[in-house]
Amino acid sequence: MTSKTKYIIENDEIKRLFESAGIQNVLNIAPLGEGEYNAVFSVGTENKDYVIKIAPHDDFPVMTLEKDLMASEVYWYKVIRDNTSIRVPEIYHVDLTKKLIPAGWFIMEKMPGQQLNKIKLNKTEKEFTTSLTAKMAAEIHNINNVNIKNDKFGYIQNELFDNWYLAIRSMVMAVISDAEVHKKKTINGERLLSFIDEHKLTLEAAPCTMVNFDLVPANIIYDKKDDVVSYAWIDPERSFWGDPIMDFICLEMMQPLEKKEISFAAYNSIADKPIYVTDSEKVRYSVAKGYLALIMEVERYFRYSPTYLGWWRNVLVSKLLYKSAFKDL
Repeated sequence: MTSKTKYIIENDEIKRLFESAGIQNVLNIAPLGEGEYNAVFSVGTENKDYVIKIAPHDDFPVMTLEKDLMASEVYWYKVIRDNTSIRVPEIYHVDLTKKLIPAGWFIMEKMPGQQLNKIKLNKTEKEFTTSLTAKMAAEIHNINNVNIKNDKFGYIQNELFDNWYLAIRSMVMAVISDAEVHKKKTINGERLLSFIDEHKLTLEAAPCTMVNFDLVPANIIYDKKDDVVSYAWIDPERSFWGDPIMDFICLEMMQPLEKKEISFAAYNSIADKPIYVTDSEKVRYSVAKGYLALIMEVERYFRYSPTYLGWWRNVLVSKLLYKSAFKDL
């Protein structure tokens, strides 16, 4: 997907970055994936294939939640690797100094397989994948119950708060302020903020877990060898400490919360703290939909113009999400 944020770099410069990381004899370089924020390349050497990920140019304006996003991604990869059974790429070299190029970058393992959105699955395989993704979501939610004791909410690269109401309110206000950078007003963002205040007590009671908030098929790597299927995660950069119901946005996406039966059954089978659909969960889930809608509404000002496909994709999806969220709130 074409995006204004992607760092423009020549192959010779990529080779120099690899040499600075102690990796010699680069043989081939090719753009990788369909990401819409960072520049990502597959890089092959005589012995190994790698991925290099490069953040936007240091001078390029980004949303508040995207500031220092690469450091956040490296952090969450380590949290997932150290505390779950979920396969994630090994990180080989990180340079966030912006000395060699005016952007942060890191080199990681190239995972075998393909992005899940490029794989055609039958009904049984789809149900299995849905169940497994829900179980992986439960695994990251279990982290804060077992291995990490964190009682603060929000993005680690921004500010952490004492409860989810304060965190999500601040997160929403930050996106509204981001719109103002481009001299845009978001009426729906202001409306979401009023609903958040209306449901303050419900939001204050939400538990705190690691939230991925981007469990889309493009961020899941599917690999099948000798009829054995394995899965891996990539791009956990938009993770935060927050309400676990937020991750159900991407589980059986666009289905009403009460109809995500496969996801809830799988999730609750291993979750330390099972989730059931109550009035509280419905309110918090609607806030999650509203927050995603707001991000998609505003990020188009930073990434696209009306001539980009991503601009109109975001317009449509945010409109659908707002309508669903506000109907339930």
